[in-house]
Amino acid sequence: MEDALGRIAHHFTRFAEVDGQDDPLYCALAATIAEDRALMALLLEAPATQRKPVLFFAALHDRVLAGSTEGGSHPLAAYYASVGGTRAPDAELPGALRDFVRREESTLRALIRERTTQTNETGRCAVLRPALQALATRLGGTEQAPVELALFDFGCSAGLNLGVDRYAYDDGVAFTPGLDDAAPLISTVWRGERPSALLGAPRWQAAQRMGVDLQPIDPADEGAARWLRACLWPGDGARRERLDRALGDARRHPVPLRRTEDGLGELERWMDTLPAGVTPVIVNVWVLFYFDPPALRAYTERIRQLVRERGLAWISGELAKRSPLASPPSAPPGEPADTGTLWTLQWRQGDEVRTEALAWSHAHGRWIEWLA
Repeated sequence: MEDALGRIAHHFTRFAEVDGQDDPLYCALAATIAEDRALMALLLEAPATQRKPVLFFAALHDRVLAGSTEGGSHPLAAYYASVGGTRAPDAELPGALRDFVRREESTLRALIRERTTQTNETGRCAVLRPALQALATRLGGTEQAPVELALFDFGCSAGLNLGVDRYAYDDGVAFTPGLDDAAPLISTVWRGERPSALLGAPRWQAAQRMGVDLQPIDPADEGAARWLRACLWPGDGARRERLDRALGDARRHPVPLRRTEDGLGELERWMDTLPAGVTPVIVNVWVLFYFDPPALRAYTERIRQLVRERGLAWISGELAKRSPLASPPSAPPGEPADTGTLWTLQWRQGDEVRTEALAWSHAHGRWIEWLA
């Protein structure tokens, strides 16, 4: 137990100093929790691979959101912009946190034990879109003769990134309208050269879509959708609006989402049903972060086998240490490799399996540095 608490304390300290810099509230909460054994111990309810600050914060945020909708707002809610709070972190925040946890402890423990973090950040589609275009180009797709791709989202949550071709995009240079006026707007900026050749008319079209998850979320289930909102950082209103629009899009364009503990087995069965000439593409984004080393090796080896033997293509957006590349390229200046997201592509070209680094990006797609 002491070793586990030590690791949890390290995670919260790092979050306060590095990972949580985008949200002053979460930085302050992390600093408080890192010094409080009783608070940290709540994370022991989770499996070892899920004992991350973001799970604790999501459970906390869920109860704040629930209190707001049920008319039982607690003083802690005054710090949460997601429920109208405007108070900045101050000396009274630690006391409010501890009191809130005491009142909600049983529910918090259940959430931490039963849930997993599911950010389902559609901002990452800013990178997924040119990544799919890059794959289509390598497969011979053109604007006049696009290739057919079947998209398989591994760790899909609510499957929102499967709507990548329906969303609106603005990269500060060009605006691409969405399928309709209600589509979410994905904004990003480019660091370095903008790959304009990959941002024109699509060279691919989605023939089929499917997602798998340990706990998939039905976009039509408002209670389940609250957990997605809880996994967002409370100070980011743009992400909340984007999520709500993406949930609406998913309700208008439902896709199969399967609950399974053998996602790659489900992938193989799904591939058996695809028409000839359709290239299956598996996508994982900030999923392998939760894999232990043996599970990561097994996942990587099994996908590589499917790429070699069955023509699967693999787009991965993960921390560099979770990358399928043996030697990831250097991160952009000023961006530690263990905080940026490295996007890679693996596909079969003739009899050869090719693996290529495509881009570095912010974890939520706010910036992209194209490498390919």
